[in-house]
Amino acid sequence: MASLADLINLDLSSTTDKIIVEYLWVGGTGVDIRSKARTVNGPITDASQLPKWNYDGSSTGQAPGEDSEVILYPQAIFKDPFRRGDHILVMCDCYTPQGVPIPTNKRNNAAKIFDNPKVAAEVTWYGIEQEYTLLQKDVNWPLGWPIGGYPGPQGPYYCAAGADKAFGRDIVDAHYKACLYAGINISGINGEVMPGQWEFQVGPSVGIAASDQLWVARYILERITEVAGVVLSLDPKPIPGDWNGAGAHTNYSTKSMREAGGFEVIKKAIEKLGKRHPEHIAAYGEGNERRLTGHHETADINTFKWGVANRGASIRVGRDTEKEGKGYFEDRRPASNMDPYVVTSMIAETTLLL
Repeated sequence: MASLADLINLDLSSTTDKIIVEYLWVGGTGVDIRSKARTVNGPITDASQLPKWNYDGSSTGQAPGEDSEVILYPQAIFKDPFRRGDHILVMCDCYTPQGVPIPTNKRNNAAKIFDNPKVAAEVTWYGIEQEYTLLQKDVNWPLGWPIGGYPGPQGPYYCAAGADKAFGRDIVDAHYKACLYAGINISGINGEVMPGQWEFQVGPSVGIAASDQLWVARYILERITEVAGVVLSLDPKPIPGDWNGAGAHTNYSTKSMREAGGFEVIKKAIEKLGKRHPEHIAAYGEGNERRLTGHHETADINTFKWGVANRGASIRVGRDTEKEGKGYFEDRRPASNMDPYVVTSMIAETTLLL
């Protein structure tokens, strides 16, 4: 008798040319990611080969019950690390039946910005540092923390090893490998300052691909924590008090910044960002005011400042960039729950189109 594990791991390639496609989309909160699967004839090598699909938007907070159909447009495909074989994940964006982007579809506007000839010519690179917190199920308290109590103060946990300092490494490593398998340009992971908090990095990736990859990486992490019985939190300040928050620092460079004389281009771009600081803050994630306090490696939410190697600044420039006179900068303002389509396209728009 086959076990449940045997059936889950069935190899279908010898019996059918059909594959399973998991359609992914951003849900009604703008932070949640939803999915459902369908069978298609394989193999699929490009999103354009996939049919559009639909879902009940009234059940995700994205449409009224009397007109609930929302249409999924496939945009970017990835290998499925859960079903493996020729099965795939596809990142979609969402439209009304009339072809109008729904309000939570931030990808559509981002694509317009990245398709602008001025932006496309600059080959924008992004590296996004996604911080997150692992919580014990049912109690919503960080993994490794005593229930109702606190561990020792911050200091020993950042990039640490050991059963009393690193909590959830099996989840982190499973996610790392699953993302590489999927074809996501995940560039690293590390334990964070607050125990139970971790980070993974996506990039450098060009234009809208960085956001597609980050959303799919979030989905894969949700699935892995589901299997592990652990809750994933993207709250920017999950624990009040003397504990670090969670951000999504966004590293950025353009072709002009990477060439000789690029540091001057970087400084002009930072000046432009400073002039639109309130607009960026408003778009950089919910609850960010609890994180951007001027403490715990942040600048105050109402203050814009930049500096070289300054982790208390809004924008940090690395020592290597200063030394070489070219490179990239890091926008440290985005919260962990930010929408990467919004953040990456807004940085491009502010620095290149305004």
